[in-house]
Amino acid sequence: MHTSLDGFVTDKNGGMEWIKVDDQMFDYTGKLTDDADAALYGRNTYGMMEAYWPTAAETPNPSKHTLDHSRWYNKVPKIVLSRTMKNPKPGVQVVNDDLAAEIQKIKAKPGKNIVIFGSPSAGHSLTQLNLIDDYWLFVNPVLLGGGIPMFKNIPDQTKLKLVESKVFDSGVIAMHYTVER
Repeated sequence: MHTSLDGFVTDKNGGMEWIKVDDQMFDYTGKLTDDADAALYGRNTYGMMEAYWPTAAETPNPSKHTLDHSRWYNKVPKIVLSRTMKNPKPGVQVVNDDLAAEIQKIKAKPGKNIVIFGSPSAGHSLTQLNLIDDYWLFVNPVLLGGGIPMFKNIPDQTKLKLVESKVFDSGVIAMHYTVER
């Protein structure tokens, strides 16, 4: 999840134009998708992803990242947290009831990691239920002064262990934390 230094994932108007991404970061984050065989989204983020990634590789002169991520997106199952989404496409599982139990069932299945991109409301819900095992934060060198916060309504103290950090040429700092259980 991209965040500002002051802990927001969008600016005051819901914008994300302040997020810095480049080929160096795409190469680094490619390991997230290499180690994942499912994607989890909130309904809004899923809609944005679905509008772009299925055909992104077919655009003129796609980048390596676009080719790689489009291929990955098209082959992995998607999990969408939504109380309103009906009739999902094949390969899309909608979780709308008993979030804790449903996500625990999905996590118990054999396979690789489940990765969540964006989706701050879904992230808030999963964090509140202690369902996230690892946090990958990309702290951008900007102070926003408001917007959607990265963390919200955390029920209890959650101890984290730093696994890895990396500073990119853009000034973005990637931090990978695992939840201590």
